[in-house]
Amino acid sequence: MALVALHSASTALNALSTSLDVTANNLANVETTGFKASRTNFQDLMYLEKKQPGVENNNGDQRPIGLYVGLGTRVSGTQLDFTQGPIEITDRQLDLTIAGRGLFQVEVGDEVGEGFAYTRAGNFTRNRDGEMVLATDEGRRLEPPIVIPPEAVGVTVTEDGTVSVSYQDQVDSEIVGNIETAIFVNPAGLRQIGENLFVPSAASGEAQLGEPLQGARGGILQGALEGSNVDPVTELVQLIKTQRAFEINSQSIQAADEVLQTVGRLRSF
Repeated sequence: MALVALHSASTALNALSTSLDVTANNLANVETTGFKASRTNFQDLMYLEKKQPGVENNNGDQRPIGLYVGLGTRVSGTQLDFTQGPIEITDRQLDLTIAGRGLFQVEVGDEVGEGFAYTRAGNFTRNRDGEMVLATDEGRRLEPPIVIPPEAVGVTVTEDGTVSVSYQDQVDSEIVGNIETAIFVNPAGLRQIGENLFVPSAASGEAQLGEPLQGARGGILQGALEGSNVDPVTELVQLIKTQRAFEINSQSIQAADEVLQTVGRLRSF
């Protein structure tokens, strides 16, 4: 019946609208430091089973195929893409990037992620107490905390996360802390809470903290930032495909409506 077609097409419009929202968000964050793009995954819905394959037909043989009518589609989820973004050289002492799978750990409110969140953004600065914090409106504090003395004239961060400072009248530098990075068994399962931050979920597993260069964590590069891994060309192509799919399903609704109108005009003589 045309009613099934109407329902199937309407589910497609709802799913494609969500896909459009995800693509638009990816494009909106094409210049966001450390941003990770998301992909929309679809799945088909239940089927009306009108004839089952394998049952005996009128000739005594088994039906080689069945007869199923689908009921549409829906968005099954959005999948994060954690591939490395382009590295942009900034030459700023507190701009850091991770060349690997690791994430920086920062402090957040106790009500979110047990007090800690994780990010690929490494645009750090100092707060009034000299602590390394993200250069955002919230100024999330790097964990474990690293304090840079106000007298320091230079900051050096090595690949293994060692942070040392130099002073005006001293030749030798002083180590003030070590940066730890976290990896997850399933980073695509992390919860997104905004501000370029992620918190663990049951799907991602717990954070595994350790020193950079250990395992797949990767080393830290100073004076550079990881750019967004959004590919504008790919997203624009996806935008066009979504728009065309939306138009096609709109035509399905129009066709089903015309069939219903025809049925409604039938008269018995």
